[in-house]
Amino acid sequence: MLVFKKLLGGLLMPLPLFGLLAFIAIFFALKGSKSALFLSSLSILILLLLSTPFVANLILKNNESPSLAFNSLKHPKIDKIVVLGCDINPNPSLSANNQLGNCALTRLVEGVKLAKHYPNAQLIVSGAGHENITNSELMYKTAITLGVNKNRLAQNASATDTAEEAKLLAPKLVDYNVALVTSVLHMPRAKDLFNAQGVEVITAATDYHNFAALPWHKQFIPNAHALFVVTQYSHEIIGNAWISIRRWIDPEAL
Repeated sequence: MLVFKKLLGGLLMPLPLFGLLAFIAIFFALKGSKSALFLSSLSILILLLLSTPFVANLILKNNESPSLAFNSLKHPKIDKIVVLGCDINPNPSLSANNQLGNCALTRLVEGVKLAKHYPNAQLIVSGAGHENITNSELMYKTAITLGVNKNRLAQNASATDTAEEAKLLAPKLVDYNVALVTSVLHMPRAKDLFNAQGVEVITAATDYHNFAALPWHKQFIPNAHALFVVTQYSHEIIGNAWISIRRWIDPEAL
């Protein structure tokens, strides 16, 4: 089920979705179908538009609320800091921090910053992995090199998605002041899943974007980073839809 969910979700992202539609449409267009030619052209146009910083900013500007960032002035005490897993690039010949992807490293930096601000708080790093290397292990080792005492650290290495992270960590978090660290686009879904497990979290969002800050002449030039961020947003849409379906089938599922 997990593999099917991730495969289907991946195919519904902008690049594979519109790329596949364009390929199929071009195939039929070569057979003389004018409607197929129109569909292929439309798919490629949509893909190019989604790759422009201008369109990416239109999509993201109302979905990256600054209110989701952590404000230490409002929270004098934090007991637990939970950093959710993200991308990793396993390679045993490299140091732990060099095996963390940009998303995972950004989240961990925020977690370590909070750990240093709240010296009595426990820092929990989460996430499974592949090739016998877990996200939590890499975060654990990197946090130590960044000055966090290993006695303050805990790992949640078996969770393969956000729902599992919330379910497995909930027993350790209930009735504590918990700061939840994840990417801003991911935060609403993550917060919802932790709340459903009875854990009230304080958001500590990171990984913000601001394509509007780019020079005007770059706003309409497609680039890979803009498409990557739009893909992240699409992932959250699919993730929320999946949660809604699961809860419709079984209200206790997630």
